[in-house]
Amino acid sequence: MSPDVDLTAPRPDGHLLREKLLALDCRLFEFAAQRHWPAAEPVLPRLSRSANHGLLWFATAAAMAASRTPRGRRAAARGVASLALASLTINTLGKRSVRRARPVLDPVPLVRQLKRQPITTSFPSGHSASAAAFATGVALESPAWGAAVAPVAFSVAMSRVYTGVHFPSDVLAGAALGAGAAFAVRGLVPTREQLAPPARPRADAPVLPDGRGLVLVANTGAGTADRVRALRDALPAAEVVECAPQEMPAQLEKAAARAVALGVCGGDGTVNTAAEVALRHGLPLAVLPGGTLNHFALDLGVEDARDLAAALTRGEAVRVDVGRFSSGERRGIFVNTLSLGVYPELVRERDRWAHRIGGWPAGVLAALRVTRAGRHPLEAEVGGRPHPLWLLFVGNGTYHRMGLTPGRRLDLADGQLDVRVVHGGRRPALRLLAAAVGGPLTRSPVHAAVQVPRLRLTDVAPGTLLAYDGEVAPVEGELTVEKLPQALTVYRPVPAS
Repeated sequence: MSPDVDLTAPRPDGHLLREKLLALDCRLFEFAAQRHWPAAEPVLPRLSRSANHGLLWFATAAAMAASRTPRGRRAAARGVASLALASLTINTLGKRSVRRARPVLDPVPLVRQLKRQPITTSFPSGHSASAAAFATGVALESPAWGAAVAPVAFSVAMSRVYTGVHFPSDVLAGAALGAGAAFAVRGLVPTREQLAPPARPRADAPVLPDGRGLVLVANTGAGTADRVRALRDALPAAEVVECAPQEMPAQLEKAAARAVALGVCGGDGTVNTAAEVALRHGLPLAVLPGGTLNHFALDLGVEDARDLAAALTRGEAVRVDVGRFSSGERRGIFVNTLSLGVYPELVRERDRWAHRIGGWPAGVLAALRVTRAGRHPLEAEVGGRPHPLWLLFVGNGTYHRMGLTPGRRLDLADGQLDVRVVHGGRRPALRLLAAAVGGPLTRSPVHAAVQVPRLRLTDVAPGTLLAYDGEVAPVEGELTVEKLPQALTVYRPVPAS
């Protein structure tokens, strides 16, 4: 020891503060260990073990995804992504930066102690980080699911002190890191509320406080019973007509004759039929999602009966564009998409796999599977010149990406048709794969994307099938696709400006 060192000299203020905080941490740990919590003894140790390796949260996410609600699935995905980021941060930086020993277990009753004690360093608590990350991520996407998950997450975090494997400061630091990870994920992939569709152009629509004046026709073939029940609870005076798919057109016509507002519950094909009836009768449309994909309702911002009831009771509505096509004597409208060529098959295959492996990989897999069928390209004349096309996609409004998944529309009244094509050629597999890998906004020799208000194709071969909003119709000769700007009034909750 150096003779120049004065052991009686006062230590720096920072060192004293650190010692005081450590002493307080130890006192809090001993205080918790000495408390008798009879209700916690059979629960918290088991709960702590169930959260090992995130198993509790993965099971919770699976249960949320099984709820079959878009908000629940998104909340589950965001919770898992937040947990993954928190775990990565804890294991690569947190545990290695502060090598703190675990608490001494002497004050902790044996009945509370875990059978297998962790061997990693104590600071910060990985279990607390995972719990806070998952709960915060879920709450950012769905406050209702977040409220259900939060008590479990809090109990897991507290169980780490209760079982004696962490100091209170370990838990607090872990929880802070976990919440930070959830907000970081939100910064990378915004929530649906952050990307809410524009509230304009607002439209005047009847205010229906208890639903009186609303006649809603529900497609029983789409499994709409739960959604219809929720709407009846929210709007007891609304009239609801439930019918089979083949009865929908006639029932919608009858409903329009006596309705102040026409409602529909079903998939995108059912919504297409209802939109056509609403346009013809000059009625505002109320859409309750009841199908598998529900693109139109979700792009509007209406996910469930609660959203729709809020809009109806306040008279909140917007005007949206409608797409229209004509080919010979055939006429029709579309509120989502129209396509020719192999695109319908691509979408069907992509949607089969998207929930398992993600949208972008599913698009590549769909292109591989479709090209095995040996299809010939569609022959069409565009702008006076003949073009072989493997697919042509027309969206009612511009579609955007969200991360790596297929996009959504942020503006349903932009006056544009979103046209995507994959040109024909001798190597369809390479062309379709190039388009799938490049993404929907890529412009290349094989894949083009453009936004236009009107599209005209000539010399479409007889027997060519056109798919629109889930329906299929044959077309030939000349095909014209155009926009009806702001033609349809639709109820939807309008975000505060």
